[in-house]
Amino acid sequence: MYHAETWREKIGLFLTILWPIVVTQVSFFAMKLIDTMMAGRVGAVDLAGVAIGASLWMPIFTGMNGILLAVTPIVAQLIGSNERHRIVDSVRQALYVALMLAIAVAGVGALVLEPVLAFMKLEPNVAYISYHYLAGLALGIIPLFCTNVLRYFFDAQGYTRITMVITVLALPCNAVLNYGLIFGHFGLPALGGIGAGYATAITYWIMFVISVTMTFRIRVLRQYRLFQQWVKPSLRAWKEQLRIGVPMGLSIFFEASIFSVVTLMMGRMFATVTVAAHQIAFNFTSLIFMIPLSISMALTIVVGFSVGAGNLQAAKQYGKLGVLSGIGILGISALFLYFLREPIAYLYTTEREVVLMASQFFIFAIFYQISDAAQSGLQGVLRGYKDVKLPFVTAFISYWLIGIPSGYLLASATALGPFGFWIGITLGLTCAALGFFLRLRVVQRRVREQLE
Repeated sequence: MYHAETWREKIGLFLTILWPIVVTQVSFFAMKLIDTMMAGRVGAVDLAGVAIGASLWMPIFTGMNGILLAVTPIVAQLIGSNERHRIVDSVRQALYVALMLAIAVAGVGALVLEPVLAFMKLEPNVAYISYHYLAGLALGIIPLFCTNVLRYFFDAQGYTRITMVITVLALPCNAVLNYGLIFGHFGLPALGGIGAGYATAITYWIMFVISVTMTFRIRVLRQYRLFQQWVKPSLRAWKEQLRIGVPMGLSIFFEASIFSVVTLMMGRMFATVTVAAHQIAFNFTSLIFMIPLSISMALTIVVGFSVGAGNLQAAKQYGKLGVLSGIGILGISALFLYFLREPIAYLYTTEREVVLMASQFFIFAIFYQISDAAQSGLQGVLRGYKDVKLPFVTAFISYWLIGIPSGYLLASATALGPFGFWIGITLGLTCAALGFFLRLRVVQRRVREQLE
């Protein structure tokens, strides 16, 4: 990390940090993509089962991961203010938090998963696959959360290539494990969609081992002696982490959960074919969203670094660069999505009825993606300022009080049917983007006045 002076230098630094994050996010998402595609090749029931399981898991994971994401602005601002000596203790305390969160999630999941699936009134085979998919996945929660802490420790210092290498190495392992456990190759049992959960859990352990190894093998990381000296758990350090992380986690949870809630509602209101088609459209558009999401994460790093050094002009310029880039990229991708929607659907399934419905979902997805890119970039900027409380309230209102209710009304009371949910999602994301934009203007003015 360094303080770029000209626009050309800022763009260069931003891209240097960004492109490994994009590769990392796409690779990480590709693991879920492989799960869904391979499960779809087994049949619509396995595809729907994995879709329901993933829809239950993703908002929990993203919410908890949002708490751990607080490591990024904390470390970035410490670097910007030249307080590197405080970094290692912050990361160690974050690892304690990650361990506690992982144990809590696994424990609560063991208690409530079966009742939740029963409440959804799914087809018995779909419910069975969802339950055991998540049971397998639970074996990898602890290494996943700890790996993400290490990732944000690497990334906040600008070493985004390290995480990229780790994820790229893990991706083929995940593909091979999925192939073996889903279809029964290499002497492994043929578990169908359930096998995807166990394959992913094993992959998380592989990523954790590689991440820890990196802290010993790479010189710039070895100097921190992260796993060689330990400190006692500190409630004060946890409080700082949670003060920033909990609102971030809840904001991310509210956004991720609207898609999961929509999937769960569709499971109750519509047939398995509709659930499978929705999951295909959501899964692929989520892959595209990895680009603006990566931009958001890069924005948190460069904005946090600039704010920590008191360079507010640079922070503002990075914000404009990142947000507009995300919107532009999603606008271009919308054209390709429209013309290639059926061939994309065929990557997931060979069932014509599912393909036709998925292609219709893709059309509605084009509209929500632009708003999603805007709100994601703006949130990344706000996190760089460590401003998280009011964005959390904005996210809750936009997604849960506007997006979900309006989507349900359109789906249940109009001829739009399941497509009404996607219109509701678009409305919620647009409201969130507007709210984050207004909040950013207030924060930038307030921070400028404090420094003056």
